[in-house]
Amino acid sequence: MKSLAADHDGAQVPELIAAAEQDLPQQANALARARAFAEPLIAGEILNTGENSLEHADAVAAILKSMGGSQAMQAASYLVYACAHLNKPQEVIAKAFGDSYAALAVETNKLVRVQAQARGALDADRPMDDPKAQTESVRKMLLAFSRDLRVVMLRLASRLQTLRWYAACKQPAPPSIARESLQVFAPLANRLGIWQLKWEMEDLAFRFLEPQTYKEVARLLDEKRAEREGYVGRMRAQLQAELRAQGVDAEVHGRPKHIYSIVKKMRGKSLDFEQVFDVRALRVIVPAVPDCYAALSWVHEKFEAIGGEFDDYIARPKANGYQSLHTVVRDATGQPIEIQIRTQAMHDHAEHGVAAHWAYKEAGAKGYAGVSASGEYDAKIAVLRQLLAWERDLAGASEGLFDDRIYVLTPDAAIVELPQGATPVDFAYSVHTSLGHRCRGAKVDGAMVPLNTQLANGQTVEVSAVKEGGPSRDWLNAELGFLASHRAKAKVRAWFNEQVRHETVARGREAVEKLLQREGKTAMKLDDLAGQLGFKSAEDLFAVVGKDELSLRSIETLLRPQEVPLPQDEFLLLKKARNTEKTPQGGVLVVGVDSLMTQLAKCCKPAPPDGIAGFVTRGKGVSIHRSDCSNFRELAARSGERVIDVAWGKPKSEGAAVYPVDVAVEAADRQGLLRDISEVFAKEKMNVVGVQSQSVKETAWMTFTVEISDSGRLNKVLGQVAEVRGVRSARRR
Repeated sequence: MKSLAADHDGAQVPELIAAAEQDLPQQANALARARAFAEPLIAGEILNTGENSLEHADAVAAILKSMGGSQAMQAASYLVYACAHLNKPQEVIAKAFGDSYAALAVETNKLVRVQAQARGALDADRPMDDPKAQTESVRKMLLAFSRDLRVVMLRLASRLQTLRWYAACKQPAPPSIARESLQVFAPLANRLGIWQLKWEMEDLAFRFLEPQTYKEVARLLDEKRAEREGYVGRMRAQLQAELRAQGVDAEVHGRPKHIYSIVKKMRGKSLDFEQVFDVRALRVIVPAVPDCYAALSWVHEKFEAIGGEFDDYIARPKANGYQSLHTVVRDATGQPIEIQIRTQAMHDHAEHGVAAHWAYKEAGAKGYAGVSASGEYDAKIAVLRQLLAWERDLAGASEGLFDDRIYVLTPDAAIVELPQGATPVDFAYSVHTSLGHRCRGAKVDGAMVPLNTQLANGQTVEVSAVKEGGPSRDWLNAELGFLASHRAKAKVRAWFNEQVRHETVARGREAVEKLLQREGKTAMKLDDLAGQLGFKSAEDLFAVVGKDELSLRSIETLLRPQEVPLPQDEFLLLKKARNTEKTPQGGVLVVGVDSLMTQLAKCCKPAPPDGIAGFVTRGKGVSIHRSDCSNFRELAARSGERVIDVAWGKPKSEGAAVYPVDVAVEAADRQGLLRDISEVFAKEKMNVVGVQSQSVKETAWMTFTVEISDSGRLNKVLGQVAEVRGVRSARRR
C-alpha cells in the first residue's frame, strides 16, 4: 500500500469537493428559497443547546460562505434543521429541491442524532483525552462521510457555531460537546486541512474544558502584547523590504496566536511560555514555489538558523496536503522567531483545506502547487484515506479500539467495513452475496493478489468474477484463510446447504412423480397433493420425501379412493322410508334403497351439514364423500353409474352422532404449541382422536382429527385456533 503522503496532494481535494458540489444543482435563488422553506418550521424552535434553530442555521450558512461555500451548500444548512419537523423529509425536500438536497439533509440530520446519543452515553468524569469516549461517534461519522462527503462541511460548520454561541452567551459548553469538539471535530478539520476552523474550534473547546489554564495563557499573551506586536511589526517590515530588495515579491504578516497550540507545545516539550517559538512568528507569502526557496535562502543568510527546527513540507507535503517551509531563526538580539514561507495557493489551502477550492474553481485541474490532479476518482480516494487515517490517529496505535476491523475502498471509492484479517473474498461478500459466490480473482491497489490475502486499512479492492458459479469448499477451510467474516462464512455454508437441498428435492420429486404414474394420477396438481398432506408447497413435500422422512405409503393411502372398511360399530345402517313422512333416525339416507351399509370416506371426512354424495363400492357398501372431494370427482368421472344420491338423516337423539374431521394447522414451531392448540379443542368440548405433526425449517405442520356433530360449528373453533401464538393458518382438510 502506498503511503498517504504519496497518494494525497493539494490538487486532489479541491477536485473532489468540486465534484461533490456538482451533485447539488445550482438552482436559482436556492439559498433564499431554502431559508423561506425552513423559516416557518424552525423560527420558533430551540436546539438542545438553547440556541434558536433558525439563528443557528443562519450562522452555519455564514460560516460556509466565509470559506467560499456556494449558495447550494449554504441552502443545505437550512434544510438539515427543517428535517426534524417534517413527517416525510426525504419526499418533501426532494419534491421542493431535488433528490440530492434531500439525501444530504436527511443524512446530516441522521448523523446529528447519532452523535447526540453518543454524547449522552459518555461518563462526565472521563478524562478529555480518552479516545474511547468517542469511538462510536467516530465510526458513525466515518461511515456517514463515506456516503456523502458534503456532510463533513455541514457538521464542522455547525459545531463551530455551537461553540461560538456558548462563548457569546458566556455560558460553559457541556463537557461532552467540548470534548467531542477537541477529540473528534478538530482532528477531522486537521486531517482535511481546514486549519482556520481547526484552530478556532480547539481554542474555544479548550476554553470550556480548562478555563483556568486558558485564562492564564491568555493573560501571558496579553501582558507581552505591546512588546511582542512592536517587535513582530519591526521584523515584518524589515523582512518584507529586504526580500523585495532581493527581487522576491513577498507579503509578510504576523501569525495569529492559538492558545491551545501554545499549551500543547508547553506540555509536550516541557517548555516555559517564553520558550514557545510560535509566540513570535511571521508568515511570508510569495508568488511561486521557486520564490519560497529563494526567500528561505535569504532568511538563513540573514539570521542564525536553530538546528532541528527546519521542515520542508513543500517537497514532502503532510498527509492532508499541507505545504509550507518552516524554520526558526535567531535575530540580532538572540530572540527566536518562527518563519513560515508559502505561496498564496498553499496559504489558502492551509486556511480552508477541502473548502479552498470554492475560491479557486476557475483554476481548473491544476492544484495549489501547480500539480495536475489525476481526476475526481483519485481525489475522492485521497480524502477517504484521510478519513481512515484520522480514525487511526484518534484511536492511537496502542489503544486497540479499532483493531477488530478495517476499512477498505471499492473501485467507486465507497468505504466497506470488514473484520480484521478480512480477505478479498470477505470484501466480495460484503458488497453482494452473488459477487461473493462468483468471485475468482482480486486486485489490491491495482496489483493482482491471491484470494486469501489479508487486506489492510485504506486499500482499494477490485474483484473479478465469473458470470455464473458458486464458492469453493476450500473457503470454509479455516487453515487456508480465505474467510474471516462470520457473515461471509454463513453465506458460503448457505450456498452449499441449498445445493444439498436441491439434490434432496430432486430425489423426492422423482419418487413422488413415479408414484403418481403408478397410481394413474399424473393429472393431479403437485401443490394440491402437498396441501392435502399438510405441506405449504410441493417443494417442501419433495424435500421431506427425499430425506425419507415421509413414507410413500402415506401418499398411496391418500391417492386411492377405495376406502378401508371402518369397524362395524361405525357403519351407519339405514332403511329407506316407506313414505316421505318417515325419516331415518340417524346417519345418512340413501335415496331409493331399502337397506344398505354406508361408511364415511376417510379422504374428506364429511360431517353435517356438508353437501354429500355417495359412491357404491364393491363389497363395502356406499362410501359417503363431501361433494367437493377431489377423489369423489375422479371416481364419478370414471364410473358415473355408481354415483348415488344421499342425504343426512336425523339423529336418534340430540348429540348422539359425532363425525371425525381433519383440521390442518401451520405454525411457527415452538415448545408448548401442541398443548395450546389442544386446549382450544378441549375448551370447545371437541374430542381430539388423532394428531399428526411434522416440523421443517422451524415451521410445524399439524393435522388434528377431531369429532364433531356439526361442521358449521367448526369455523368458530378454527378462528380461535388461528389466534394461538405462532399459528399462521388453521383450516379444515
